[in-house]
Amino acid sequence: MAQDDTPITDLFIIGGGINGCGIARDAAGRGLSVALAEMNDLASATSSASTKLFHGGLRYLEYFEFRLVREALIERETLLRAMPHISWPMRFVLPYHPDMRFDSETPTSRLLRTVMPWMKGRRPAWLIRLGLFMYDHLGGRKTLPGTTSLNLRAAPEGAPLQDRFETAYEYSDCWVEDSRLVVLNARDAEARGARIMVRTKVLSAERAEGVWRITVQDCDSGATREMRARMLINAGGPWVGDIIRTKIRSNSREGVRLVRGSHIVVPRLYDHDKCYFFQGEDGRIIFAIPYEQDFTLIGTTDQDHPDPSEPPVCTEAEQDYLCAFASKYFKEPVTRDQIVWTYSGVRPLYDDGAQSATAATRDYTLKVDAEGGAPVLNIFGGKITTYRRLAESAMDKVAEHFPDLPGPWTAGVALPGGDFPVDGVQGLIDGLMAEYGFLTQSWARRLVRAYGTEARLILGDAKSAADLGEDFGATLTEREVVWLMDKEYARTAQDVIWRRNKLGLRLSADQVARLDAWMQARRQAEPASAG
Repeated sequence: MAQDDTPITDLFIIGGGINGCGIARDAAGRGLSVALAEMNDLASATSSASTKLFHGGLRYLEYFEFRLVREALIERETLLRAMPHISWPMRFVLPYHPDMRFDSETPTSRLLRTVMPWMKGRRPAWLIRLGLFMYDHLGGRKTLPGTTSLNLRAAPEGAPLQDRFETAYEYSDCWVEDSRLVVLNARDAEARGARIMVRTKVLSAERAEGVWRITVQDCDSGATREMRARMLINAGGPWVGDIIRTKIRSNSREGVRLVRGSHIVVPRLYDHDKCYFFQGEDGRIIFAIPYEQDFTLIGTTDQDHPDPSEPPVCTEAEQDYLCAFASKYFKEPVTRDQIVWTYSGVRPLYDDGAQSATAATRDYTLKVDAEGGAPVLNIFGGKITTYRRLAESAMDKVAEHFPDLPGPWTAGVALPGGDFPVDGVQGLIDGLMAEYGFLTQSWARRLVRAYGTEARLILGDAKSAADLGEDFGATLTEREVVWLMDKEYARTAQDVIWRRNKLGLRLSADQVARLDAWMQARRQAEPASAG
């Protein structure tokens, strides 16, 4: 049992994904004491395996999810202003062909089957244009350009596509570096007083004398300790249901539906910087997105994933599906032997009883269980685009148990490194190259896109590349790795090359092993140097 003099934290958050870290930041900024425990690395599951878009969700209009789409559309520009280093506008090209069809499960398809049975499930061009008109105007768009039409026979965007596509619609959404978004929220939460504990597993949580007693375990040392909190927040993502059943042992009847989304990465398929939005004859959609300068990202799938303990992987069948889907659009077929990397994430959706994984709601649901005294807030679903609004909604629930809590504050408040104008990226890159003459354009761009104005803090007083210490390859240096370990919670090479950046696409196995050994040696030396 915890001693009675153990400090009581206001909020204890389980889960270091975007929802957990977003709530930690919001709560700490309102003056609450916050502790967050993540059993692995930050963003180690769903929050680093998204399609990496801040978007309203054009296809959700077919499900009449107007509130979700409107909220997400409004958020795009709010978020863009707060993190212009890790998020930026992107234009999406939607080629049109008469064979495009609805998913037969959508309310829109059922309505059209009734009033226009001769269409046999096909999407008419006027309906797509109507949907894009709503997309342009539903969220009060201010800075992003609206929809235009493209003649693919003349426009460069038509060059990579098959000749059967003559017309396309082009609209706006935004890109986001998803795992960096999580880390920056965690850093800002910590700067405002939150305690962020990575590789710390919650073994159990029970109510006692009006508070939660939480037993946690350090995953590296195996040591356990107990903590106390007035309120528990279950932001466990795919494990939210497991936490309810086995850690909290609550009688909550709410259910979670796990849906796997898989992606493939191939060498760059076209020269321009726009994304393609492809609609299939089966009613599904995928994106083809410029990725990490030299690659194209293609995804995603929607498959039920029954067991959160089973690591999600992009199966051979999913790889074949994505290649075949893209090949129906591109002149040059996309084949499995082109794939350089795959990743897959599990979306923890609220179980609304939908018949298919695709039809399950992407909206978030927040449920408070205050039975037995100390409350617990369980988080179901959510999209990366609406994480900040989800955090505000969570704080509305928290405020019911903490009187006189200050109101919302996060809208437009810059994340670390994001304190510069939306159109200021190239200026930062030019300034960095002028100050540090050894930087190449691509190196400077990578640093600015990762760290924004903090890139100068990492480079410090360096006069040459040698001043940055050991070179691990692909412009990753000792000084940057030290920053990631000391400031951004990185413990292993995998934390660095797949979640703090994507240099895993460029480093060899030997280089990764050398990086991991260096980081392990530095971590082992830390207690001695501290003593």
